[in-house]
Amino acid sequence: QVQLVESGGGLVQTGGSLRLSCAASGRTFSNLAMGWFRQAPGKERESVAVISGSGHSTDYAASVKGRFTISRDIAKNAVNLQMNSLKPEATAVYYCAADPIYGRIRIRADYWGQGTQVTVSS
Repeated sequence: QVQLVESGGGLVQTGGSLRLSCAASGRTFSNLAMGWFRQAPGKERESVAVISGSGHSTDYAASVKGRFTISRDIAKNAVNLQMNSLKPEATAVYYCAADPIYGRIRIRADYWGQGTQVTVSS
């Protein structure tokens, strides 16, 4: 079993930055692909960014490419999402997810965190 705990959400103005973190435990961290997903009110959950267990492969939603960066902190068994130039449409609950298989994490993930709210004011 894998436990995921997110932190770092909050309220920020348009154009501002936030850094989300997700601490993972319960399984060898390098064996897990990690990802960030978000769900806005009235919308389906969508993949924001994913990263392979090695950290060598990443993938981003087109809407955040160039502004968001996903990274792994091996020392802390954590995955971070640096979000810059935030827009109001980024307002959502952000979820951390983990799965043993990088190729499928965007479609399904075995483990989920509880979510953290990000609100971008206009």
